[in-house]
Amino acid sequence: MQDLLSQLFQQFLATSLLEWIATLSGFLCVYLAAKQNIWNWPISIISVLTYFYIFYHSKLYGDSVLQIYFLGTAIYGWYYWNKRAHSDEKPISSFNSKQMMMTMVVIAVLSFLLGFVLDRWTNSDVPYADGFCTATSFVAQFLMTRKVLQNWLIWVFVDICYIPLYYHKDLLLTAVLYFAFAIIAWNGYRDWRKTYQNFQ
Repeated sequence: MQDLLSQLFQQFLATSLLEWIATLSGFLCVYLAAKQNIWNWPISIISVLTYFYIFYHSKLYGDSVLQIYFLGTAIYGWYYWNKRAHSDEKPISSFNSKQMMMTMVVIAVLSFLLGFVLDRWTNSDVPYADGFCTATSFVAQFLMTRKVLQNWLIWVFVDICYIPLYYHKDLLLTAVLYFAFAIIAWNGYRDWRKTYQNFQ
């Protein structure tokens, strides 16, 4: 146990300034998203650009591509949330069971395709794990831009899945961040559900 704590401490000391910037901006943007604060989107741009560089150099190619997608959704989400705030639409929507089942099917198919591509055409040592987490995040992020309540449940699940992956890649600070993300995502789900129920 002492050896493990010593190893964790050494990894924290070795954490680069770039990973600190990515981690802190990532934490802030998820916290603000859970609070339905539109400033989560410009802050997320800082985080995704930094993480793109980190993940590419860690050979997490699926996550690298995911950051490019996140950049696009940050711009779109910023626009969509601003537009929705000035309309008569409900602030949050919710999926029924059929829509959630379709969402799971999309994640499963996308996970397999990404895993296959990463396994065949990259030197990733975790192609299917990377592909699964990437696909799940891809869908969750899209649902967040559209203010669908269940995006937070998907984020809780995938954030937990990311923890061992990042630990395996010696990205300890990022692994800790994703543990915090899982907690924030659960609280985000509870807050958004309350808002959704108040408009019913």
